[in-house]
Amino acid sequence: MIGMLTGKIAQITAEYCIIDTPSGVGYQVFMPISHLADLSNGAGVKAWIHAAVREDAITLYGFLDESAYRLFELLLTVKGVGPKIALGILSSVQSDNFIMAVQNRDLHFLTQLPGIGKKGAERLLLELKDKFGKGAETVGVEVQQTSVATEGPVTEAVDALASLGYARAEIMPVIKGIKDVEKLSGEEILRQALKLFARR
Repeated sequence: MIGMLTGKIAQITAEYCIIDTPSGVGYQVFMPISHLADLSNGAGVKAWIHAAVREDAITLYGFLDESAYRLFELLLTVKGVGPKIALGILSSVQSDNFIMAVQNRDLHFLTQLPGIGKKGAERLLLELKDKFGKGAETVGVEVQQTSVATEGPVTEAVDALASLGYARAEIMPVIKGIKDVEKLSGEEILRQALKLFARR
């Protein structure tokens, strides 16, 4: 089974890339949006690969770092989560933000993920609650430590930004860049976040 591919990028689309390997075989590999954004045509690449095998097709899912690959594999252990939903989650939110949401049992955050309703969010919490935190290293998932809470003023600001059309995958990194964010009101967090977005 394919576990890793090394080669050059022959083509990039909004959903997948084509990796041209030294053997002359080009592989279609679906990746999270953020990973595809880091690629460029003709550049070398090494990707961790998950091969989803069905009767009628073999679909490859690739990741530029092992941590994202491990999280993808972990998501697949949750009942009702298949490769497309797992990829959608990793495309819409950074790994550490997802892990933080599970640690804090943030149902609201999880229900905003593509393909995840209330029951799906509850299932994620139930089946992954013991996988992160102190036990995260046992599954090879790196957890980025952060003091940003996922409830109260921060959630208020995140919801407001999401209603303005910003994606949660880009909101949380901006929120983390605000100094002493845990001491601010939701209104002040929103104001500073909008300023940061305007500078981009």
